[in-house]
Amino acid sequence: MATNDRHKLALDSLTGVVEGIYDQLDGGQIPAMSLPMRSKKNIEFDTQHNVWKYGDLRTSRSAKTVNGAVMMLRTVYTADFINEMIRDGKSSTLREMYYISEGWNNAKFHSQDESNLLAEDMETITGCMREDFKLRPEESGAHVFGDVNFTTSTRKGMKTMNCIDDVSEAGFAVPYNVEEDNFQIDPGNAKFVMAIETGGMYARLIENGFPEKHDCVLVHLSGQPARSTRRLIKRLNEEHNLPVTVFTDGDPWSFRIFASVAYGAIKTAHISEYLATPTAQFIGITASDILNYNLPTDALSDKDTGALNAELTDPRFADEFWTTEIQAMLAMKKKSEQQALAKYGLDYVTDHYLPEKLTDMGIL
Repeated sequence: MATNDRHKLALDSLTGVVEGIYDQLDGGQIPAMSLPMRSKKNIEFDTQHNVWKYGDLRTSRSAKTVNGAVMMLRTVYTADFINEMIRDGKSSTLREMYYISEGWNNAKFHSQDESNLLAEDMETITGCMREDFKLRPEESGAHVFGDVNFTTSTRKGMKTMNCIDDVSEAGFAVPYNVEEDNFQIDPGNAKFVMAIETGGMYARLIENGFPEKHDCVLVHLSGQPARSTRRLIKRLNEEHNLPVTVFTDGDPWSFRIFASVAYGAIKTAHISEYLATPTAQFIGITASDILNYNLPTDALSDKDTGALNAELTDPRFADEFWTTEIQAMLAMKKKSEQQALAKYGLDYVTDHYLPEKLTDMGIL
């Protein structure tokens, strides 16, 4: 669907939400809205798309309470703000929307978490994306390096860039909207994608010439990946048949980074089929790697232990591989970082660790 069509659909959907509230008020009813319950209790495997999505559990938001009435008021103000942006051909960051609300009197947000959650709620209610509402994050921080060509919209029109020849050593900065109508992909000679958690490891692989040697597209996730980053990874995989691997630290928070790429994140489960790459494979660091490669470690904190135990009850991790690895990490009470591989020298990760893992996966 073209950009303008998506914006019109979003506007029509938001208008429908506001009309629904008005109609309830006009009919003498206390307005209420029904939303999916957004927790791991309510995620189910979608066999059609092979991703985890929200199930049938619902929660109700009603103006019967003061808090509910305030949220209903915020919903109307936010819909009006988005309507104005789409009409004027402008966009806003989530942070700007938070500050814009300072002029909304009783409807103003008290923290950005509140405004972010409402933006997500409006996605679930309308079935549209926040990008269709012309809302974007401050910065994604994600970059791509490899022999792949992106044609993207600039102020001077569409421009094609090669992500080795036409970029700095940091790579190509991923924009917030990577849909086909303004972002085209030519995979060139690329054979697979490697999504990397840390900037240090991303820079190490570039410096060691790993992308050129193995025809690999590196994607720096910059921690928990932005939606546009996950969408780009999915497009590289789905449209161009490039296998995807995910290389992170060995701790529970990094396992969740992989889950958001491969299975879908709980907070965005309503759009998992749009963002998740079900065939993505985890390349490390695992608890087994800590033992097999005798890696330097740090002790698990109480928070780490709690997170690992929570993952044992998370349906996204309910398979033999993850159960074994998580239980092994709990038993050893240790975690490790990607860059612990430097124990064996700066070339070890590109000369030994990754080639061994990729060969076992059948990618090299």
